[in-house]
Amino acid sequence: MARKIVDCRRYESENNCTMTFIGEEDEVVATAASHAVAVHGHDDTEELRGAIRGLLEEEDSYIPGAREPEPFPA
Repeated sequence: MARKIVDCRRYESENNCTMTFIGEEDEVVATAASHAVAVHGHDDTEELRGAIRGLLEEEDSYIPGAREPEPFPA
């Protein structure tokens, strides 16, 4: 099974978050959801987890160092 990535650096945020999570898809979604609740003030809902799944990238898309943030998708 291919590992996935979700990278907070990819999107603009009030706290300029730099967290990146890489692992198996379900692990990344669960960890990113917990992070979104604790750090970004989101509610842990199925909609949030679905949105996170939509943001997943392949592991080899990881970019080390700074990443130019883009607006969060609506």
